[in-house]
Amino acid sequence: MSAIKDPSLAGQGRNNLELAESQMPGLMKIRERFAKEKPLEGQRIGMALHVTKETGVLVRTLREGGASVAIASCNPLSTQDDAAAALAEEGVEVFAKKGENTKEYYDYINKVLDMKPTITIDDGMDLVTIIHTKRPDLLEHVLGGAEETTTGIIRLKAMHEQGELKMPIININDQDTKHLLDNYYGTGQSTIDGVIRATNILIAGKNFVVCGYGDCGKGLSMRAKGMGANVIVTEVSPFRALQAHFDGFRVMPIAEAAKVGDIFVTVTGDKHVINLGHMKSMKDGAIVANSGHFHNEFDYEGLKKTASSSRRIRPSMEEFVLGGKKLYALGEGRLINLAAAEGHPSEVMNFSFCNQALAMEYIAKNFRGKEPGVYSLPKEIDDGVARIYLDSVGIRFDTLTEEQKKYLSSWREGT
Repeated sequence: MSAIKDPSLAGQGRNNLELAESQMPGLMKIRERFAKEKPLEGQRIGMALHVTKETGVLVRTLREGGASVAIASCNPLSTQDDAAAALAEEGVEVFAKKGENTKEYYDYINKVLDMKPTITIDDGMDLVTIIHTKRPDLLEHVLGGAEETTTGIIRLKAMHEQGELKMPIININDQDTKHLLDNYYGTGQSTIDGVIRATNILIAGKNFVVCGYGDCGKGLSMRAKGMGANVIVTEVSPFRALQAHFDGFRVMPIAEAAKVGDIFVTVTGDKHVINLGHMKSMKDGAIVANSGHFHNEFDYEGLKKTASSSRRIRPSMEEFVLGGKKLYALGEGRLINLAAAEGHPSEVMNFSFCNQALAMEYIAKNFRGKEPGVYSLPKEIDDGVARIYLDSVGIRFDTLTEEQKKYLSSWREGT
């Protein structure tokens, strides 16, 4: 039995799913094959992902492949209620509402786990964490899982290094056709979209502080610069700081950036990158947002407790008075691209979810008895995702000649 906000939204959800499908040609190609071959027959796939129209296209694809699917949200503010309603109408077990509280959030993940999944898909690793900490009996049913995002991979690697990981997991995030497209182009565009929808602020001319210069930070910095912002990057990695410098951005510690920034966005996967002390030193009217997975990248809870007053002045924008100055926090510290906007465009999620669909097939065929660990998909699958898309849009590219292949695999021929 699903738990969704409003079943009457299903019609709009169907329309949005149809539109998304038109922009996800690679995944639709995989769906055609899955419908014929049924590679997921008998599999129970438990998912904790952002319940969006793009995720709905993935769910439909997995079901065409023969799987039964149950899904909960991986973030309390990221569900698109119309997409959830459309999936529930189709018979999918959906446990997701935009604005769910913390208890509902974990109750819904446990509802998904009640199906005793044989394969998991996670975004942030909350589902896998609950299996290991609260419901270890489910491990006997699980062939393996797949993790979607940087934050989840950080947690999984720590878990594995400490000897706590009890199942094999595929690292989807580090596929080239995921992190170099989804993180870079998707996060860049959708984060700007979220900030603008939340505030209606002009980006041009603002000091736009990007905390973190990984793939998400690079994409966000590029998009902010393209809209006329003066971009400042803060980093802890010397190499990434060097990259940001040579990409033409100012680089400085967050303690310095806090004093001059107009808009701040965290994209790090770490905790309290912007702390209360930093926020106290910000100028009057500064805007703080997060586009990393968890809502602790800037200290939103500390801000709420310390501010002398607060009020919600727009749906995704709160005003806090801190030390006599006004500070604006967006999306309750949660992913602003989903809390205030619609997440990544369908076209870029096409690549991430091609990887997810093919990972499900790979696990079903290859993971029985697999040792616990964090694994990558074979390179040919990553290349195949790119090839499917290029073929679908009629883009041709070169191939190596036999002479070139021989040259690249030899060492005798020099000057």
